Amino acid sequence: MTTPPSLRRSFCFPTLCLLVSALFLGAGRIHAAGPEAAPAADGGAEDLAKKLSNPVASLISVPFQANWDFGAGPTGGGTKFTLNIQPVVPITLTKDWNLILRTIVPIIDQRGIAPTVNAAGQYQGSSQSGFGDVTQSFFFSPSKPLFGKLILGVGPALLYPTAGNRYLGGGQWAVGPTVVALVQQSGFTLGVLANNLSSFAHSQGNRAPINALFLQPFISYGTKTATTFTVNMESTYDWNNAQWTVPLNLGVSQIVKIGKTPVSFYVGGRYYAEKPVNGPDWGLRFVVTLLFPKKPGVSAPSTVAAK
Repeated sequence: MTTPPSLRRSFCFPTLCLLVSALFLGAGRIHAAGPEAAPAADGGAEDLAKKLSNPVASLISVPFQANWDFGAGPTGGGTKFTLNIQPVVPITLTKDWNLILRTIVPIIDQRGIAPTVNAAGQYQGSSQSGFGDVTQSFFFSPSKPLFGKLILGVGPALLYPTAGNRYLGGGQWAVGPTVVALVQQSGFTLGVLANNLSSFAHSQGNRAPINALFLQPFISYGTKTATTFTVNMESTYDWNNAQWTVPLNLGVSQIVKIGKTPVSFYVGGRYYAEKPVNGPDWGLRFVVTLLFPKKPGVSAPSTVAAK
């Protein structure tokens, strides 16, 4: 069977992104070959899996998150590929406080989604590729859990208008509060991550203002073999249009060592329980995460006290 040219093109950009990611992974492997990269120095793979479930743990991580969404656009046949590069860097401020920087850099290829009108007056989808808008969160987090179990992080979040195409980003600077709260006990991690971004400056004219809530309740269970099962909802509420987008994500991850570098592999799928007009129906996710445990003795939110 001959593959249609449009289908071949739709997988060309994702393949290129994954190849670029592979180069980063190779570089990360060389960089992390020192003693601090070994899981045993930080409590083993099970402890790393537990920290990976905690967004404000003492764990430097670099996830390469590949997402495929299907069933979008004016004809229902549109597809979207998003590679999110999401470095997480914890910084010790004092013995009592830490700052966790979480950055999301999206690289997008979408086909048949953005509505256009052809010569016959019929709606169809066009294609766009490039960077999306970058989101960066700054979580200030106590070095010890509150009330013995509650791990908390609060701070500001910023949206940078880095998208090169009007269909790949909002074209505006936005800012708002962000918070993460969770507890970990008996292998379970239960928590919520949220932010609300509102635009305050335009980088491109004639764009609708941004005012959106992101709400992500999550629950995961980790086994003693460093396998983690995860369920979450990465929900977004558009205040301007009173519209929810609610994808339900289910997945499983496993931590292994490649050389001396601990790496997490995640695979999962999602179903859109609520979506706007022309939104996708379902999707797939594959994540490769490089892990760089901090040296023992560095102050950070404890994930051990919540047994």
